[in-house]
Amino acid sequence: MGFGLLLIGDELLSGKRQDLHFAHMREVLAARGLEAVWVRIVGDDRERLTHTLQETFDSGDIVFSFGGIGATPDDLTRDCAAAALGRTICRHPEAMAILEERFGADIYPNRVRMAELPEGATLIPNPINRIPGFSLEGHHFVPGFPNMAWPMTEWVLDTCYAHLFNATPPIEQRLIVEGAAESMLIPLMETVLADHPGLKLSSLPSTTRHSLIELGLRGEQDLVQAAHLQLLTGLDALGVAHRPVDTAQIGS
Repeated sequence: MGFGLLLIGDELLSGKRQDLHFAHMREVLAARGLEAVWVRIVGDDRERLTHTLQETFDSGDIVFSFGGIGATPDDLTRDCAAAALGRTICRHPEAMAILEERFGADIYPNRVRMAELPEGATLIPNPINRIPGFSLEGHHFVPGFPNMAWPMTEWVLDTCYAHLFNATPPIEQRLIVEGAAESMLIPLMETVLADHPGLKLSSLPSTTRHSLIELGLRGEQDLVQAAHLQLLTGLDALGVAHRPVDTAQIGS
């Protein structure tokens, strides 16, 4: 199980709007010792969005979905979520009460659509205009507007997932390797990974400076420290120069 982000809307794919949610959610999750394991952008296409939601529901991941829950014809998320699970759309009594209190008879004939949710959905409170988002099978659907979406996602995290917060989040150790081809280091990298299950290793060669590579180790502190020592020992045995990443100017 991991955290995933689903960003919905043709405007993101066309460039009419730039996504702000990914960078923000990375910070929000990190503050709780968590991180996203995937992010997907999907346009306003009913078949493709339904198929995407079928995949994400089947994944068992916790998913935050941004956009497509308004009342206009391009707001497909509610219908697609219901279709992905084979459920019906029905008027949610609590959502109806919220809309009726805010808009009165003006909820008809169009605003009422925002209270038509997949069967089994529960509400996510919206502190800005009170029109709720909804949760369904580990998926949490909020508006695309950051001023609404961001406090709503934090409410979900703090209300539903506080038990997953990690007081000792993963750490990362990076170093610069110079004077060796990346292929020469592959056996050492494979050995370090094999000896430290759960470790993540990254290798980022420079595109502007020959034989300059940034190596990264990420995971629990004890794991990273042990792997880092093994990596340094292995580099020394190969006669390869290395130094901490913050002392080098590495090109992209």
